[in-house]
Amino acid sequence: ENKVEENLVSIDDFAKLDLRVAKVLEAEAVPGTSRLLKLKVEVGDKQKQIVAGIAEFYKPEELVGKKVVLVNNLKPTTIRGVQSEGMLLVAKDGKSMVLLGTEKEIETGAKIS
Repeated sequence: ENKVEENLVSIDDFAKLDLRVAKVLEAEAVPGTSRLLKLKVEVGDKQKQIVAGIAEFYKPEELVGKKVVLVNNLKPTTIRGVQSEGMLLVAKDGKSMVLLGTEKEIETGAKIS
């Protein structure tokens, strides 16, 4: 059974997401967790704090300088006492997880469409 086409969205639904290129400036483990990292990212001329459940697949030092894809207009939330102002996009296949990034060099804050 093909589940890929079950939850179809309109182009208007997609347009509600503000996806941007961000650069990781700092990364550290969230104390008391094994899965969470706290990241400071640059999105154009702004900086944001993101909590991401990627610590099983990425060490903090591997992430600094990396360009990633960010859901920029996600409602801020608090995860394990740490504020998160967006969400990184990842691909998962059950046993591994990879961050989505850019194929070539582009400025942070670039809009993804």
